Amino acid sequence: MKYTVFTFCSIFMLLACTGTSGKQAIKEEANASPIDYMNVKDKSFEELFRLVEPDEVKKNLTELMVEEDNTVLTAGSESHYNSMAASWEAMFRYFREPKTFCFLGAKRYTLELIRKHQSYTMSFMPEQYQSEMFAFGAKSGRDSDKMKETKLTAVSTPSGNMTYKEARVVIECRLFEITSTHPDDFYTEDGKNFVENGYNEGNDYHKLVFGTVTNVWVRK
Repeated sequence: MKYTVFTFCSIFMLLACTGTSGKQAIKEEANASPIDYMNVKDKSFEELFRLVEPDEVKKNLTELMVEEDNTVLTAGSESHYNSMAASWEAMFRYFREPKTFCFLGAKRYTLELIRKHQSYTMSFMPEQYQSEMFAFGAKSGRDSDKMKETKLTAVSTPSGNMTYKEARVVIECRLFEITSTHPDDFYTEDGKNFVENGYNEGNDYHKLVFGTVTNVWVRK
């Protein structure tokens, strides 16, 4: 946890550094009409999303992460991938590049695939699909076919990462670092309890996963 202070200071300093075009793209998406399953299933990734520069949307993506709990992490390939509902994430600048981080349970199958493929996506879903997101956390993909049960439409990005056609915003990340949390690194009871509870659930401490942002896509 030696990077925590740097991380949140970096987020704070970047709040005033958002470009107009990226900001408008996120705002337009936030106000868009609800996305219907049937409206996207027959469309390609390129028909649904457009690429924006990560530096253009830092503030808005940070706000999206904080204000909404509709994030899905996905790792793997088109032939085999796994998703999990996520929270506790942020976007910031670290080693002079845009980065994301999130807390993951040490035993999560998605984390195993992130390590294997060294890339993943963070997909921000409309609220109407929360029930599908909750289903991702109901069972592990390691010993089930849960990915075949979702109504969401999986799609590969041009880079080969997996996401969903129903997403509002998609961040592609290249794995940068994984570090372990430990209760001794926290100075509040809430922090200590969080990592201790995580250890009790999985016999290992939560992991902080840092990713370098390679692409940011927003719905057209």
